[in-house]
Amino acid sequence: MKMLIAGEERDSSNGEVIYVTNPATQQVIDSVPKSTFEDIQEALDHAVDAKKAWRNVPVYERSNILMNYAELLREHKTEISTMVCYESGKTLQSCLDELDSCINVFRAYAEKARNFSGKVMPRDSEKRVVGDVIFNYPEPLGVVVSIVPYNYPIELFAHKVAPALVMGNTVVVKPATETPLGNIMMTKLLVEAGVHPGAIQIITGRGSEIGNWFSESPKIDLISVTGSTAVGIQVAQQAANNLTHVLLELGGNDPLIIFDDADIPTAVGQSIVGRASNAGQTCCGTKRFIVHNKIKAEFEKQLIAELKEFVVGDPLDPKTFYGPLVSERAAKNVEQQINETLEEGGRLIFGGKRFNHAFIEPTVITDVKPEMAIAKDLEIFGPVFPIIGFDTVEEAIEIANSSCYGLSSGVMTASMEIAMKVANEIESGTCVIGGTGNYRSAHMPFGGPKMTGIGREGVTETLSEYSQIKNVVLKGFGH
Repeated sequence: MKMLIAGEERDSSNGEVIYVTNPATQQVIDSVPKSTFEDIQEALDHAVDAKKAWRNVPVYERSNILMNYAELLREHKTEISTMVCYESGKTLQSCLDELDSCINVFRAYAEKARNFSGKVMPRDSEKRVVGDVIFNYPEPLGVVVSIVPYNYPIELFAHKVAPALVMGNTVVVKPATETPLGNIMMTKLLVEAGVHPGAIQIITGRGSEIGNWFSESPKIDLISVTGSTAVGIQVAQQAANNLTHVLLELGGNDPLIIFDDADIPTAVGQSIVGRASNAGQTCCGTKRFIVHNKIKAEFEKQLIAELKEFVVGDPLDPKTFYGPLVSERAAKNVEQQINETLEEGGRLIFGGKRFNHAFIEPTVITDVKPEMAIAKDLEIFGPVFPIIGFDTVEEAIEIANSSCYGLSSGVMTASMEIAMKVANEIESGTCVIGGTGNYRSAHMPFGGPKMTGIGREGVTETLSEYSQIKNVVLKGFGH
C-alpha cells in the first residue's frame, strides 16, 4: 500500500519500502513506503495550507462528515478487520469488535462536538469591566500528528483522529511500523467521506527513524502519542523546543488486588480477561496480581486449570483465545523478561515458553516479591501472570502503589468499605471495583498519573485537549 499525501497515493521520494509481515505465519503480506524527511515536510506543508479551509467548515458539517465516515467503516468492516488480523496477529473476532468500538468513538465525538461550546463570563464588580461583555469559544489548535500504536490500531486511530478532525484541526497520521495497512485503509475512507484531502494524511515509516522529524517540527501544534514511556519522554523533550502541545498515553503496570473474601472463579475469569486478551498487549491490561495469602494457592490452582483449556494459535480460528504477539522481536523480548524474573527468584508454575517465532504460552509466575522488577516498574507486554501475596489492606495498597506507573487498577472483594478504601488510595487514573482494570469506555477520560503520561483520551475531555480558548470582549457594550 501507499501513503496518502494531500489525497494522492504516494511512494516515498526515494522509493524505499518496509515489508509488513503476518506474525502468525511469518509471511510478508504487503509493503509500505519508508518515508523520507522530504515526504514528511511535504505532508506537513499540505496540513498547514489546509488549516484555514478545514477550520472554516462549520462544526455541524464536520460532524456530519464523521457520521458518514462511520457508515463507510461499517460497510468495509470485514475488509479492514481482516487486514488488521493479518498484520497484527490479533484474532479476527477481536478486530471486528475493535472496529465496532471505532465506529462508536467517531459517532460519539461527532455528537459531542455539536454541543461543545464556549461561555459568557459574569460581569465583575470592578469599575473597568462594568458594561463589558466577555465570551469565549473553542478554536482548533492547528496541525496535529497522531502516532497510533500496534496493539489497538483501529480503536486508537479513532480516539486520536476523531476529536482532532471534528474540532477543525488538520491531521497527519503515523501508524505503527508493524500495523500500517488497516490505518491506510481507514485514512482513505476519511477522504471519501468528505474530509479535506490536506486535513487527513498518513505517513509510513519507522518511528525510530522519522519520529524526531515530527517532534522537532515547528509546523506542528500538537503530537498525540500512545506508546512506551521512553518514547513519550523523548517526544516531550524534543517538542518542548517549540512549546508544541503533547498528549501522552504511555506505560502501565496495572494491579488487580484480590482479597480473601472474593469469589475465586470470578477472580480467575477477570484475571484471564485482564491479562491474556490480545496476547497481553494492552496498556491497561492487568500486569500484577496481588492476591491475599489465604487464597493464593487456590487462586493459582484454578487459574492454571482455566489456562490449560486455552487455545493459542491461528487468529482466524474462532476457537483461538489469542494469537501471536505482534512480532517475533516482541515475543523474544517477553521471553527475556520472563527469564529475568525467574533469575530474580520468581517460580514458574505454568507455561513460560516462546514457540512458532512470535507465540508466547500463557505464563504463571508465583513467589514474586514486592521488591522485584516485575512487581514495580517492569511492564511485560505479553500473557504473563505474576502473583504477589499479601496479608493486609495496607500492604496490598503499598505494593500496588510501588510502581512508577498509574494507568488503571482493579479490586475484588465482598466488602464495599475495603473496595472504596483501595479506590481512594490507589494511585491510578481508573479503579474498577469488582473486576480487572482492563477497562475502557469511549466517554471516560482515559489516562493516569505518574509516568503513565500527560492528558486524557475520552469523549468527555478530549475535545478540550484538541482546541484552545478564544476570549472576545465587547468593551462598554450595553453600558
